[in-house]
Amino acid sequence: MTQSKTDPRILRTRKLIMDAFIELSGKKEFKEITVKDITTEATINRATFYYHFEDIYDLLEKVLSEVLMINLSGDNFEETDLNEETLIRIFTAITNFQISLSNRCHRGYEDTIARIIREQLEVIFYKLLVKQKGTKETQVLKITAIILSWGMYGASVEWRRNGKEVSPEEYIKSAIPYLLSGVI
Repeated sequence: MTQSKTDPRILRTRKLIMDAFIELSGKKEFKEITVKDITTEATINRATFYYHFEDIYDLLEKVLSEVLMINLSGDNFEETDLNEETLIRIFTAITNFQISLSNRCHRGYEDTIARIIREQLEVIFYKLLVKQKGTKETQVLKITAIILSWGMYGASVEWRRNGKEVSPEEYIKSAIPYLLSGVI
């Protein structure tokens, strides 16, 4: 059985649309951006936009997910262990992601952003837990991944709210022994 590859033209067009959206989000609030604005910026037609995305909210979600994955540095967390270094890298990545969004389509879309961050973190933590603990207790590991993802997201929100007096690394480092003693 052969695996089909995505046509490079489709990937380029999708990237073009996403880049146009990111460019526009630096100039306008999300609620002010229209599909017409995006298609004009990307030099494509509406049908092409709708071929790649259901609507502007689908585009927002995909862009945010992709930017978050880039902030997570494309790290292959499946090859690492759930340890202090990994937790610091993950926390730093999500705080950097939130900082990068502070001037772009953030107001009014905190729930969407929060959900995307938590979903991505849940997947990462679940994979790390399965690698470390095995697949015997998958339901328990899923619940643990959910708790870790909400906790990391909540800590990043608190870090931002409290004026960022210390670096993200310093902020999370003090809590890691407590996290790991219950996880490992």
